[in-house]
Amino acid sequence: MTSSRPLAVITGASQGLGRALAHELAGRGWALVLDARRERDLHDAVRGLPGGPHPAIAGDVTDPAHRRDLVDVAAELGGATALVNNASTLGASPLPSLAELDTATYLRILEVNLVAPVALTAGLLPQLRTHDGVVLNVTSDASVEAYETWGGYGSSKAALDHATRVLAAEEPRLRVYAVDPGDMRTAMHQDAFPGEDISDRPEPTVAVPALLRLLEGELPSGRYRAAELLSSLASA
Repeated sequence: MTSSRPLAVITGASQGLGRALAHELAGRGWALVLDARRERDLHDAVRGLPGGPHPAIAGDVTDPAHRRDLVDVAAELGGATALVNNASTLGASPLPSLAELDTATYLRILEVNLVAPVALTAGLLPQLRTHDGVVLNVTSDASVEAYETWGGYGSSKAALDHATRVLAAEEPRLRVYAVDPGDMRTAMHQDAFPGEDISDRPEPTVAVPALLRLLEGELPSGRYRAAELLSSLASA
């Protein structure tokens, strides 16, 4: 089956930023292939989307078979024009210091936040090349700032930032982005600050226009901060 609509594969789409972005893209006429670990949450998210059908495939992005499923379904729909690597993990809550970070936990962080996005991108590259597509990797200010107890997560995102730069050099026909969405009122952010009130953080929907500018615009490959993109949109 082929479609003239742009098609985005979005990981971690059952909640937070992934869910907010999926809803906006669906409303703008995009076709979607959506991933999350929890099947019930994922299907709840898909039921609220306009347009469709938007295939929802529950699974773990670190599982090669699950990644192949995402690639195959995207191909059946005409091929991905965009990939949003949004799925992430903190690894543990509360966040431990580097000295106390369990090796198995650290390996899991790297598998989810770095290895899986790189591997899924590789699987979708033939489709993305055909469409001169977009790869958008969701990163964090923890990848460039030294926050205590954020060493595991931050180092995984720093590595993802660098992998993004390398992919951009290797695939000049694609637009390849790392984007820092800023602090958001999400379940993962709450896990990073257990017991604290994070109601002052903005909802994920606030960052979505910045991501849309990358997905639907013509900005050159690179690392961007959502706050700066939103500021430039407001002043335009």
